[in-house]
Amino acid sequence: MEKASDDGKTVAIISYITLIGWIIALIMNNGNKTPLGTFHVRQSLGIMCVGVVFAIISGFLDLWILSSIVNIGVLVLWILGLVSAVQGEMKPVPLLGEQFQEWFKGI
Repeated sequence: MEKASDDGKTVAIISYITLIGWIIALIMNNGNKTPLGTFHVRQSLGIMCVGVVFAIISGFLDLWILSSIVNIGVLVLWILGLVSAVQGEMKPVPLLGEQFQEWFKGI
């Protein structure tokens, strides 16, 4: 029983390590779904999506200050998510974490 918990924690942590890590975590999680792994796969996907959307918007606006603030915000969300995964907790990231669970419930 403890092994499943370890697998979930591993998936959770890997999901935050770049897009390739997220894909690996998704495949691992699909092979052996755990609540912790699924939760963090969704959180990580949401953080990446927010980062991409805001990068596109700030790129169009060409404001380096806005871009810097957004990048710092996404980094903070990423760190909070990773810390939660390392601790084996299912704490949603601030602002949109609960929404990520709803939006990506098909994962």
